[in-house]
Amino acid sequence: MLGREVEINFTPQRIISLVPSQTELLYDLGLDEEVIGITKFCVHPQGWLKKKQKVGGTKKVNLNIVKALEPDLIIANKEENEKYQIDQLAEQYPVWVSDVTTIFDAYRMMLNIGAIIGKGDIASALFNQIQSGLVSFPKNKPLNVVYFIWRNPWLSVGGDTFINNMIEAIGWNNIFANKLRYPEITPEELVEKKPDLVLLSSEPYPFKEANIAEMKMLLPESRIILVDGEMFSWYGSRMRLAVTYLAELVSQMN
Repeated sequence: MLGREVEINFTPQRIISLVPSQTELLYDLGLDEEVIGITKFCVHPQGWLKKKQKVGGTKKVNLNIVKALEPDLIIANKEENEKYQIDQLAEQYPVWVSDVTTIFDAYRMMLNIGAIIGKGDIASALFNQIQSGLVSFPKNKPLNVVYFIWRNPWLSVGGDTFINNMIEAIGWNNIFANKLRYPEITPEELVEKKPDLVLLSSEPYPFKEANIAEMKMLLPESRIILVDGEMFSWYGSRMRLAVTYLAELVSQMN
């Protein structure tokens, strides 16, 4: 998805995944023995955390562990992994890198990985299930929302992110869609924008009930809720669960 050429002339049998959402995808595509390494943040499926060899974190991959595992395919992501480490790994192993900023990109990623690992039929069925769910999403009030991923400083999401595309897909408006990536938001900007709804994500910053009260001091007229960050940000098979989760969330806000 970066325009690189990666030669994989056989169905991979020793796969390392460096991205939590793509690790879950591999599981849902029916792989088990083939996946030999994951990161410490690959929490789904839970059983794999104990069963699979952990190769470090998404930003700090232990290259020595990777070498010992002798993978024939490594699956990474442009945003979640560090380029210098991916470049090092690509000198020795086939490394397939996704670049996901939209729902369409997520579809491409799922279908491409499915084709590479010989599970194209399952990937297509998964794609069709997710796409039909999002296409038939119920109509709702077009609320102006702000989505926070971090506190101190307060970081939101810009218009060139996957989270923004998910917000748009359910019919809401990201009030900071004119910004890029994960912009820092000042209290003055928040007050000026007067969002209808503030979404405090469960990850990467673990927002809690206390943060709702904190935000309420700035925006007494806004509705402020905690949301499951995986449902907004995990591109992959979790999107089929996200369709139901988001539909219920929208229903509660109407």
